[in-house]
This record gives sequence, C-alpha cells and structure tokens, in this order.
Amino acid sequence: MSFWTFVGEIFRANKTTGALAPSSPALADCITDLAPLKDAKVIVEFGPGTGVFTEYIQKKKQPDAYFLAMEINPVFAKATKERCPDVHVIQDSAENTLKYLKEAGYDSCDVIISGLPWTRFEDELQDKLLNATYECLRDKGKFLTFAYFFSPWVPSGKKFLKHKLPQKFNNKYSRSPIIFKNFPPCHVYICEK
Repeated sequence: MSFWTFVGEIFRANKTTGALAPSSPALADCITDLAPLKDAKVIVEFGPGTGVFTEYIQKKKQPDAYFLAMEINPVFAKATKERCPDVHVIQDSAENTLKYLKEAGYDSCDVIISGLPWTRFEDELQDKLLNATYECLRDKGKFLTFAYFFSPWVPSGKKFLKHKLPQKFNNKYSRSPIIFKNFPPCHVYICEK
C-alpha cells in the first residue's frame, strides 16, 4: 500500500484510524519480541492496518499456531491479506473476536497484539473493546498495545492508559522504554489477564 493511500485512509476513517504514519519495523520488532509468541497456540491481532505487525507475528509464531487478524477498515483488511496471504484476516470489529475464535474451535487466545488507536476512541467504544479483549484472553494471557509518547498527557490517553487499562487488568501491566525509531516515538504496554 502506498504512503498516500495510507494517509487518505487516516483522513477518510479518522475515528478508527489513529496512526500518524505506518508503524515502523522497530516498533513491530519490539512489540512482537515482548509478546510470548513462541509459546502461543492462538494469537489475535487487532487492527493490523497495512500488516506491519502481522508480518512480524507470522515470522515469529510457531508454525502450527492459529493466527487471526481483525481489521474493520476494508482498505486495510485487503492490504493485510495481500501482504500476508497465509494469515486469516477478518474484516470486522475487534469487539466480535470471540465469535470468530469459537468458529475456528477455540474458546480463548494466548496473546493479543493491538494496533488500535485506543486514545482516539470514545469511552463507550474503549469499554466495549477492552471487555472483548479481556473476554478473549485465557488466564495468564497477554495483551500488548502501543501508544505515542505524548498520549498519557492527552485527556483521552490519560484516562485510558492511567485508569482504564490498569483497572481492567488489575494493575498487571508494564510499559516498555520509549521506542524512538517510530514516528511518533511510542511505548509498548504489556498486560496480563
């Protein structure tokens, strides 16, 4: 997908696309290194966008692990399918993930890696997606997402990162050092059910 197509989607779908630029290979490498992909039997990705994380997950997961990517934007879903044709990409909201896991014969997943723009979402959508995330994870399952370094100072970011996320995961979470090789620089958040 061209950079300009990506930018066009940011403006066209600004409620569901929060990136200022595609995620960098450095961020994709970091978030997938922090995820326990080697031990995961079932992996879910929320919001693959152009498939940057998807590609890294595919390389690092076990060959027999089930991998499901949920992308609501039809342009991005198509781009991810083209970039990673062996990945099961569903064009639907991450809110409906459990339905697709059950259709594939799974009651839960081991890891969720998210590229969703959490701090752009309204409270109600944040809550629905967080509840769906928690419901999909098995006990001790890991949820990883990222936020730009300035997000904790933006009101919606502060509310999500300092209150909602810790509360949902009973304060079982940590934050990576800042990843400067991304635009804008960001942190990865690692949560455990």
